[in-house]
Formats: sequence, C-alpha cells, structure tokens
Amino acid sequence: MSDKKIHRRTLLGGAATAAVILVQSSFGKMLQKAIPESAFTPGDPTKVTGPLPGPMGTRSPFEHPEKTTSLTSSRTPLQSLYGVITPADLHFERHHAGVPAIDPYKHELLVHGMVEKPMIFSLADLKKLPAVSRICFLECSGNFRTGKETMTPQDICGLTSQSEWTGVMLSTLFREVRVKPKATWFLAEGSDAAVMSRSIPVKKGLEDAMIVYAQNGEALRPEQGYPMRLLIPGWEGNTSVKWIRRMELSDQPFMAREETSKYTEPIGDGKIRQFSFDMDARSIITYPAYPVQLERGWVEIRGIAWSGRGKVDMVEISTDAGKNWHKAGLQEPVLDKAHTYFRYLWHWNGQETEIMSRVTDETGYLQPTFKQLSDARGGSKGGYHFNPVTAWRVKRDGQVLLSPDNI
Repeated sequence: MSDKKIHRRTLLGGAATAAVILVQSSFGKMLQKAIPESAFTPGDPTKVTGPLPGPMGTRSPFEHPEKTTSLTSSRTPLQSLYGVITPADLHFERHHAGVPAIDPYKHELLVHGMVEKPMIFSLADLKKLPAVSRICFLECSGNFRTGKETMTPQDICGLTSQSEWTGVMLSTLFREVRVKPKATWFLAEGSDAAVMSRSIPVKKGLEDAMIVYAQNGEALRPEQGYPMRLLIPGWEGNTSVKWIRRMELSDQPFMAREETSKYTEPIGDGKIRQFSFDMDARSIITYPAYPVQLERGWVEIRGIAWSGRGKVDMVEISTDAGKNWHKAGLQEPVLDKAHTYFRYLWHWNGQETEIMSRVTDETGYLQPTFKQLSDARGGSKGGYHFNPVTAWRVKRDGQVLLSPDNI
C-alpha cells in the first residue's frame, strides 16, 4: 500500500464518480429518463462527470444536420458535410412504394434464366463468399431542382451521397450460376411494394457491380436496401435496385416500367433517349452558398465534384461570372466514380459577382452550362441527367443566392 496521502477532495470526487457508475449501472435507461435535459446544460466541463459510455453514439446537441424530405425522397445536406463520406443516416433516399420491412433470415436472392445452374442465395450465403469494399457515389438521375434564388446545394442536387459499400462482386455470383454466353442482359428486381425492376447489361455486371450488405462499416440501413441491394457504380441510382430478391439472365432487355414510362429523357428533334445509364460529370460549390452571409477578405471556396465515367481530372473555379477560370485543389485520394472534394482560396473585395465551378473528368468530358444543356434538350430546363454548372451570386452585402442564370 502506498504511503502517499490522499487529498480529501480527491477521495470525495472518486467516491462520487463510483456512485454515478453504480447508479447508472443499476438503473440504465430509467435514470436517463428521470433526469431532465436541463441538467445537462453545458457549463464548465471540468466540474462535472460526463455521461458514461452508451450502446449508441450520438451527435452533439449543437450539431443538427438534417435531410429535407418529401413523400418519395429525402435530400442529403451537402452544405453541412465535411469531406466526401456521407453518414449513413444522412444518405439521400428515393422510394417508389415506401421502405419494406424484411426479415434477413427469410430473405433470399434468386439468380436464374439463361444460366447453367440456377441458385438461391441467402444473406448468410453471400457473407461466406469473398468480400469486397469500395467507396463510390450514388445519384438519382433526377438530381436537379431550381426555381428560386433562395435554394441551398441540398435543395438543388441533394439526391447524391457517398459511402463505403461492402459485399460480393456480382461477377462472383455469375460464375457460381455459370451464365450462358448468349446472355447479354439481366433483370434486377426488388422486394418493395413497387417491385422495382431494371434491365442491366451483363457486361456492366461483370465489370464492377456488387451485391452489398453493408454501408460505412455497418449493415445496410432499411432505407438503403437492407438486407441486400444491387450496387452499380457510376450509373443512375435507379439501377442500383434495393432490397433485391431476383435476377433473371436474358439475351435482351426486359423493357420494365421504370425504363419505358420513366427514366428516359428528351434530346431534341422529338427524340427520346433510353438506357442513358452513366451519370455525367458534375460539380457544385457547397461553400459559400445560400444562405451564407460573407464578409470581405479571404474565403476558401469548397465543394464536391464527381463523374460516373471515372475519376475527376480537374475542377476549375470562376469568381467573375465565367470570364476567367482557375484550377482548384483536389483532396486526395481521387477515386474512380467517387465524390472528390475541391478547394480554392479567393479574396473577395466586396463587389457583386458570381462564383461557379466546373469539372472535367478523365474522359475529357466538361460539365456544361445551364444554357448548353437546355439548348441540347430542346429548351428543357430540367429532367433526368441534368447536370449544369451551378452559379452563386454574391451581393455587395455578402448575401449569397442562386444565380438567375440557373433559374
């Protein structure tokens, strides 16, 4: 036993801590409910013992990023995020018949059609196969809204998010069932009440498609397809069928509801484009953006850029309404078919101007302006696969608004 004297205050502090531990261990959640929230009002954190470890982590009560919601979708708060990984609870949602409740122990995936060996895979079966993780974005092909100057990045294009996805390469399953050489398409069918179905080329399935069961280190959230979903990197989000239950191999597309009556777009001259799978390169400044109020001086312009056809090659920033362009810095690592964070240091002199970003991907594709897209689509001001340069107007008083050119 040590001969050192123990100060009375230390002894009392230790006893109090032990009492807190004992009480919380004994009563758990009941104690938490009994103590009013006002008791935890922040003061000097060195004068009180904080809450003990709990079963689930929580955000600080001072941080409250939220998705904006509608009857069929919710949008990621792009302007509130740091970096390129979207927290799972802030991942955008797009549903056609709500979120189904699925028992993972009863759910199965059937793979049949033009195969040598039709098979049924349970979730446990998938987890026995070689696992793969990759970081990539998902984006709804209808990810564009406009109409007023008081719109945030979330309002304009919040139907895109990025996660680390874990699962099995689809090519592994195709080898298991031995896909016949003449099979060129497969139907992906979901378990929701809409029975969401899309036709996908087998070539893409063999290239980089996955059946995923985990997101950002945990099981998929129900809103993201629990217990398993198809992931088609770089393609319109509707093809990454959630709650997947069946894949049928064929030598032709199935012409499902979602690829005939929906998910097509006009391209002028009375023509309609179908099976426009790739998400074109896009970027958006997330700071400064509405409703930010700037002060004169140095400003770090920040945002994200991405391309469904590969890596982001370059992001350029204009601070004079598109007259001149300057190369922004890209946050490493720059990944394939992934959101890439960009930064540019700008000194604002207090004069009214417009700031904007444009991205060039590794194929050489340059993000078009709103007018270029509208002209190419026969005057259309939106719809599927609409990815214009977004301009923000900075007024003399520092208020940042969506530019009239984007409305």
